[in-house]
Amino acid sequence: MNKHEQQLRAARCARQKKVRAIAFGLITLTVLSASIGLLISAFSPKTPAPAANTIDIAADMSGFNLKEIRVKAGQPMTLRLTSLDNSHHTDGGGKHQWAVDELGVSVVAPPEGNNSATFTPDKSGTYTYYCDICCGGRANPTMQGQLIVEA
Repeated sequence: MNKHEQQLRAARCARQKKVRAIAFGLITLTVLSASIGLLISAFSPKTPAPAANTIDIAADMSGFNLKEIRVKAGQPMTLRLTSLDNSHHTDGGGKHQWAVDELGVSVVAPPEGNNSATFTPDKSGTYTYYCDICCGGRANPTMQGQLIVEA
């Protein structure tokens, strides 16, 4: 093999090494990206998919974020209650409740978490919802609101 052929062979070998290095880098990057994506999705909190008629309401020590909710009678609804307080609250331990006695509904959300209930209000009217776990319970005007069921 002459000197020219050796140079061509060396250049070809160098190109192949470069192509292999790039391919190895791309494969490594793809595997790492997929792994990170899977880890993130595995440790992300799962929020249930909202139903067609979902009402999201949040509660903390200062009360509910919604003071009035309007729904249609005879239509199923899902109420998703989120407690914004943590477990270090001495009054209620960070839990909150959304309850309507006349409809037989009570949802309790854990500290910094949520819980939901699906129900169908059949009769139109105005109902008081409340939290009776903390903050003075039903006697506290910030811990209650109105559920208005329209015909």
